[in-house]
Amino acid sequence: MILEMKVPSPGESITEVEIAEWLVEDGDYVEKDQAIAEVDSDKATLELPAEVSGTITLKAEVGDAVEVGAVVCLIDTSAEKPAGSNEGSGSKEGKDTEQKESAEAKANSEKTPQPEPAKETYAFGTASPAAKKILEEKGIETSAVKGTGRDGRITKDDAVKAVPSMGTPTGGARGESRSKLSMLRRKVAERLVSAKNETAMLTTFNEVDMSPIFALRKQYKEAFKERHGVSLGFMSFFTKAVVRALELYPAVNSMIDGKEMISYDFCDISIAVSGPKGLMVPVIRNAENLTFRGVESEVKRLAIRAREGEITVDEMTGGTFTITNGGVFGSMLSTPIINPPQSAILGMHNIVERPIVRDGAIAIAPIMYVALSYDHRIIDGKESVGFLVAVKEALESPEELLMNNDVEKALEM
Repeated sequence: MILEMKVPSPGESITEVEIAEWLVEDGDYVEKDQAIAEVDSDKATLELPAEVSGTITLKAEVGDAVEVGAVVCLIDTSAEKPAGSNEGSGSKEGKDTEQKESAEAKANSEKTPQPEPAKETYAFGTASPAAKKILEEKGIETSAVKGTGRDGRITKDDAVKAVPSMGTPTGGARGESRSKLSMLRRKVAERLVSAKNETAMLTTFNEVDMSPIFALRKQYKEAFKERHGVSLGFMSFFTKAVVRALELYPAVNSMIDGKEMISYDFCDISIAVSGPKGLMVPVIRNAENLTFRGVESEVKRLAIRAREGEITVDEMTGGTFTITNGGVFGSMLSTPIINPPQSAILGMHNIVERPIVRDGAIAIAPIMYVALSYDHRIIDGKESVGFLVAVKEALESPEELLMNNDVEKALEM
């Protein structure tokens, strides 16, 4: 029996996928539920498992865009599993054919007469004494000059006309490679260009003294990890601060839909994560209901799934606000691009000890610059600045504004 394997729907609104990689070869014997291919949609990379066991015949090539529901391979369920090997006869035949073609190509090349190389004499590429002196003064190698004299000798006139390289390296590798962008990468590019072209995007900046959070983490991080199995990181503080600010400034937690404004009474926070296939943005649902432990556990779970390529489309859909952390890569300051259809995104950056004024005196403190990019069509300057100031206030006074003056209860110690 021949089974036609079709592309399953990876999620709502996705109509086609791209074959990113075949994990098996044509003619291989595959087991049921074995991953046979990786497919890219415009939102994620997913594995395609074999529906039955049998010998596989591929019907699409790497890089092909295929519609959802299209046949990508056939599996012959009547074929028997080869003893001690997962390779079917098709693979062996393919290898035999390649070896035969290689042998034929070699035989043909031996029969084909090859053009004789141009004859070169001892004078070829040799500079005359006068030419050599001029080239040395110019800092030009004789190998970089084509001689026009007899038998290819470099003449004085050749040396005079030779132009030194204007800083262009010579003798080094100057190759280039070309590869097709994945469907996910192309979709990300389209969305970023769309966000720049279709929104009135502005960015406002501020700085945060991270000393209070440093002190809390130093005091509680070991006990927190021992009790809950996750680290007490910065993301939980930022997520809680963002949720508080969104409640104070609901316009930042809104979106434009045509001529209407949609506002949300919940906070689904998208967290930008760098994965093997590019930037992914999983969503923490109802972050307003999560504790510090809940946020850290969810961030860890989603980050692991994204980096291992297990994240689903549903887990990356529907956020109302995004947090991105360029600081993990060393970024000091940036203007993050809005993640449409959202209206704002908060950028975190690296933490550096800087001199600040505290109580009228100069002090050294761990400072982070933060940036809020927002769509000015829906968010006014007063709201954007007020939102970022609210985030700053919460981070600089976490015990009072994020923990209700009860740190151990907030951390569930």
